Amino acid sequence: MVIVIHQSGNTQNALFYNEKKVEQKKAHFYKSGNTPTINPFAGTKHDRLNTLKEIEERNTRVKKKGLHISVDPTVTDLVKLGDKGIRTEIGNFMEHMGYGNQPYFVYKHSDLDRTHFHIVSTRIDCETGKKIKDNYEKAKTQRFIKSLEQKYDLSKEQNQVQSNLRFSAVSRNLKQNLESLFYQLNQMESITTKQLYDKSLELFNVEVRRSGRGHVVFVTDGDGNSIRYPIRLSKFQERPRFYLSAKAEQELQMQPQVIDQFQLAQWARDMNRLVEKSKGRKKDPHMKHKVKNRDRGMSR
Repeated sequence: MVIVIHQSGNTQNALFYNEKKVEQKKAHFYKSGNTPTINPFAGTKHDRLNTLKEIEERNTRVKKKGLHISVDPTVTDLVKLGDKGIRTEIGNFMEHMGYGNQPYFVYKHSDLDRTHFHIVSTRIDCETGKKIKDNYEKAKTQRFIKSLEQKYDLSKEQNQVQSNLRFSAVSRNLKQNLESLFYQLNQMESITTKQLYDKSLELFNVEVRRSGRGHVVFVTDGDGNSIRYPIRLSKFQERPRFYLSAKAEQELQMQPQVIDQFQLAQWARDMNRLVEKSKGRKKDPHMKHKVKNRDRGMSR
């Protein structure tokens, strides 16, 4: 079981990300709690957003008001807990983290290898209007996961960060998973420069390069050599934050920053469902991957 509290404070972005998945039939409404209507999913996405926004408007001092959590159970977890158990433990987790009385929405995603869930709520207390204390969230999350392992006799999975971080020549659903990667990086407020963003992409063997007046996205072998057909950035709905305008390209003087490897490690396991592994396929060391118009007219 992997539970990640995303470093994003924008409630609308978190909610609409999941609503978009529902519209694309890549997710569906799963559970809600403490909402003013019995079935909040019968309304529109704006109705659901307003449920949270009305609470957040009571507090103008707090900037990071959104709460976005992903729950990624293994296949064994899903079997042992069952659907009823998953619903119950999501409610227990919200209670454990101090959000038991908050309205929240749960979305079940099943568009990738593993079924997973996203929870969207607000950090502003619906009764007092104050921000709910978020001290020691990682430690509290780990204690809850440990309690689940003991309660349901779940096995621990090794956190093989390095193997989970990288795209490869055989990664499936490439465009979709790249968009998910861009979304996750876009939410990380610690990534404050284009240089740092590019360094983060390199951890996944992904590079964005200029091509004419636009850009293309490459999957590389780690040494800068393309191993997949490049995809034009204009084809993506979700795009890297620092490639949204020409102004970002003019960022010449950037202070050197250090990537928070620990933070990346925490959500790399969550990204494992995005960077799909090729199951049952062995790499042929003599196989050469052809790339159309490889690097033709393109500079890094």
